[in-house]
Amino acid sequence: MTAIPQILKECRAGMEKGLESTKREFTHIRSGKASPNMLDTVRVEMYGQQLQLNQVASVSSPDPRSLLVTPFDKGQIKAIEKAIRESDLGLDPATQSGVIRVPLPSMNEQRRKELVKVIHKLAEEGKVAVRHARTDARDKIKKLEGVSEDDKKHAEKDLQKVHDDYIGKIDLLVKGKESEIMAV
Repeated sequence: MTAIPQILKECRAGMEKGLESTKREFTHIRSGKASPNMLDTVRVEMYGQQLQLNQVASVSSPDPRSLLVTPFDKGQIKAIEKAIRESDLGLDPATQSGVIRVPLPSMNEQRRKELVKVIHKLAEEGKVAVRHARTDARDKIKKLEGVSEDDKKHAEKDLQKVHDDYIGKIDLLVKGKESEIMAV
């Protein structure tokens, strides 16, 4: 009887990974206020290689409408500014006295709607991960030897409850992020 709880535990872990991945992806999506995580995807050409921005500078958010990037090596300020400008984030950084200020342009209605579509796409990827975990677990339960059909049915019902719970959590994330983006 130890096999079913182990399968459910592994399934939960897989579903949790899908949920965490969705949360992480959502932090990169710009909402109404500035977040240092917004620049996590920016790569800087330095010392002959591509480095993540957070490896070459510290990023802070002094106010909701701008970011402040402080390079660890002041000699690389132009490279960092160029990387931010050329990223697909639509930002226009400006250097002043050893730091880079990144003002966030206000979002228009069309851009907000585009971001909501991106969020729904990312949420769907998270839901697919949850469904895959459920399918794998269901297949393992069906193949179990020496387990009664009743126990298998109960396990599948438990599995469906866990699945519905995680799908609900992702839907809540979507609602929260959507309202954050659409708030003017």
